[in-house]
This record gives sequence, structure tokens and C-alpha cells, in this order.
Amino acid sequence: MDDLKSEFWDRMEDVRTAMLGIEGKGRLVAMSPTTDDDYPGKIWFITAKGTDLARGTEGGVRPARMVVSADNAGLYADVSGTLERSHDREALDEVWNFVADAWFEGGKHDPDVCLLCFTPQEAEVSVTTTSALKFFYEIAKAQVSGEKPDAGAQGTITF
Repeated sequence: MDDLKSEFWDRMEDVRTAMLGIEGKGRLVAMSPTTDDDYPGKIWFITAKGTDLARGTEGGVRPARMVVSADNAGLYADVSGTLERSHDREALDEVWNFVADAWFEGGKHDPDVCLLCFTPQEAEVSVTTTSALKFFYEIAKAQVSGEKPDAGAQGTITF
């Protein structure tokens, strides 16, 4: 499962959108996740202070859930973990990007910027090929050989 965990982190770098929510607080919302090698084991989200997620973390660390369905990365995951506000300016500098910049007039120094840190604990993960050519090759090979196609891997991982 260590291979699946490594594959999860490698593919998270290409995920543009994930659904994120605080357990017991209603719906999941679309957010842009960011990972950074300087902060292993963490997934970062930038939001505004007035959002439900930001308000939900005012009281400290909260149990949370993140769902990923990213065809471009070949990653599908249901991840449980914790969500908390971060006041780490260095982390914000590392994960700030042009997408976040478009939402805040004052850039990363805008007083409405709220950095959230998601720490995964356990996940059900599926990784698949991102190449249509490889997928069709595997299907054709299976038809000829009678063996199951190599469509990726699936399993439960603990972080």
C-alpha cells in the first residue's frame, strides 16, 4: 500500500479541484487543492474568511472529508482527515498561485485571505491510467490473452 500512498501524493499535484467539507456540517464544496514538497502530508486550500469552511475552523481542528475525482490525474479518492486554519505565512507564500490571486484584490496580503490545512488520515483510493491509448491497449491485450487488463490500483491507505 506504500506504492498506492506514493501514487496518491504524486497524482495530487495534478488535481485542480476537490470537494472539501467539515464532518457534520453539511455539504462538500469545490476547492482548489495544493500540495508542496516543503510540507509533506498536507493539502492546502485558500479561501475567504467569510466562507463556511473558514468559519467552521475558527474553533480549531475539525474532522473533515475531501473527495477527489480527477480524470486528468487518474485519481479518485475519498479521504478523511482534519482541517484547520493556518497562519503560516511561509506556507501561504509556497502555495499561493494565479488562481488564488484572481479571487483576492490585495493578493496574498488581502485581509480576507484564509489558508486552510487538510491533513489526511485515511483514504479509499483508485488510480487509473490517464492515457486513452494505454487503456485501449490493455483492453485489447485482455481480449487476446484472456487476462484481466491492468487498469490501475485500488485500496485503503493510512497516512
